[in-house]
Amino acid sequence: MVYEGDVYRPPSEAHSLIIQVTIGCSHNTCTFCYMYTDKRFRIRKREEILQDLEECSRLYKNYVRRVFFADGDALIVRTELLLELLEYVRTHFPYAERVTAYGTASDVLRKSEDELKALRAAGLTMVYLGAESGDDDILLHIKKGQTAQELIDAGQKLKRCGIQTSVTLISGLGGPEGMERHALASARLINEMNPEYASILSLQVPENTPMAQEIACGEMRLLTADETVDETEIFLRAIDSPGTVFRSNHASNYVALAGTFNQDIPAMLAQLEEAKKRRQYRPDWMRAL
Repeated sequence: MVYEGDVYRPPSEAHSLIIQVTIGCSHNTCTFCYMYTDKRFRIRKREEILQDLEECSRLYKNYVRRVFFADGDALIVRTELLLELLEYVRTHFPYAERVTAYGTASDVLRKSEDELKALRAAGLTMVYLGAESGDDDILLHIKKGQTAQELIDAGQKLKRCGIQTSVTLISGLGGPEGMERHALASARLINEMNPEYASILSLQVPENTPMAQEIACGEMRLLTADETVDETEIFLRAIDSPGTVFRSNHASNYVALAGTFNQDIPAMLAQLEEAKKRRQYRPDWMRAL
């Protein structure tokens, strides 16, 4: 099996079998993102995907516990093919506990509830949604291609169909001027969706992206460590999403947080206050991705 280009996966899929169902990202215009700029999006041929699964089954069938369908939004694939792939995983990887994939709000909303329920019954356990922000102006500015309401509708639809959701936000997308607006709107997004999992990454902007050009021209400024903590505090104080498992412990984060909403919010706020007081932040050289 040969992967095409760089392969990206969520941190929690570090030990998963990664199968490229698509190549690249169908949207691929987000101003902060570089991940799939070297690829032209396409859905792989059925025979190619099954060949990869067959090879992995011969070599690793008794060792695979998790399977992740890559690349950027595998959920865009027609339901019939996804069902066939899920059936192959179920029958050829006897110890596989879950199958997950990246998806966009558009992918979710395009499928009927019957389709999503069929995918869940076939073994699709969770979909990762890169929401980035709950503020429509910020979503428009970063060319996300979807609105906050569409993200909320997608998350609620997945929940109704029994598919877990992991929602990712990015701290700092609104810059210092939009910090409070970004935090409050993102909290509302999570509250409305009540996902099983939520996480916040800190904005880091690679060279050769449109957002890097904005920063170079002075049109945008990255948040300082103190400002990032302030934004996270605003977000946490506005959260009401009982049971959501929260993580902000990515390599990009200045302070590593982990807890469950709503019960662990006071402890996480206290941790942020202590970090700010003592200036105990992860140094920039350790935050490089």
